[in-house]
Amino acid sequence: MTRPEPRTAPPGRRDGTVADAVRAFAADAAADPHARLVALDFDGTLAPLVDDPHAARMAPAARAAVDRLAAALEGTTTRLALVSGRNLADLAACGEPPVGTYLVGSHGAETGHVAAHGIEAVPLVLTSSQEESLAALRAGLADAVAGRAGAWVQDKPSAAVLHTRLASDADSRAAVTVADAVAERLGLHAMHGKDVVEVGVVETSKGEAVDRLREVVAQDAGQAGGRTRVLYAGDDTTDETAFAVLGPGDLGIKVGDGETLATERVADADALAAALDLLADLLERPGG
Repeated sequence: MTRPEPRTAPPGRRDGTVADAVRAFAADAAADPHARLVALDFDGTLAPLVDDPHAARMAPAARAAVDRLAAALEGTTTRLALVSGRNLADLAACGEPPVGTYLVGSHGAETGHVAAHGIEAVPLVLTSSQEESLAALRAGLADAVAGRAGAWVQDKPSAAVLHTRLASDADSRAAVTVADAVAERLGLHAMHGKDVVEVGVVETSKGEAVDRLREVVAQDAGQAGGRTRVLYAGDDTTDETAFAVLGPGDLGIKVGDGETLATERVADADALAAALDLLADLLERPGG
């Protein structure tokens, strides 16, 4: 699985320089031979973190910016994607993505595309060994939350997720310790995020998903074989695998505080919305 190489994380510059970085990313879009991908995490990036994951929705400014950007992308070689740890169905329901959006769920284990008639999802088929591991994983995480108020387990098609946002510090630490032990016993990787531990039976990451999307977008834009330029925005530790695969011509934007491999940083969803609005401006008025 692709993971960030150990190195000193750049501080992530603040909002004031992001506009210049967006302008550079979009420079001469009409003449640039490269396809582009705007890939956005959902929770904590476009949508504020909430206690009930099913209640999450994009912040109003982010909602407006995403919809406007999607409209501005029509007829261009730039594509939009939502890349999330959520399963694909939850991402589609809570994110309400515009038609044409690529969807990546479960950190890359699930993929799909928003068509006019609904979500076109790539079927996820587990091997018998993966199904056995998933059953054992779910049982192990059920033990991790037993008797610990506020800790609960979310089942996904290829993973199980321990949520501890509502648990006490002591119960949270104990549940995480058990979850890590279960993952180790089963030979699986535990991904730690903000008040969550996700363990999947399909080995993948957001970084691998972004690299796959590069190829898909290049083909969709009629530029197979070319290197798609990527703008990726995310807030959590699991987004660092995506920042790690960015290179020359790409743009990584960290939302919020914390160490990061991204070169740019914004404070919150509203500040990210301003950057997306600027990108829409540049695509609507090339050279502006």
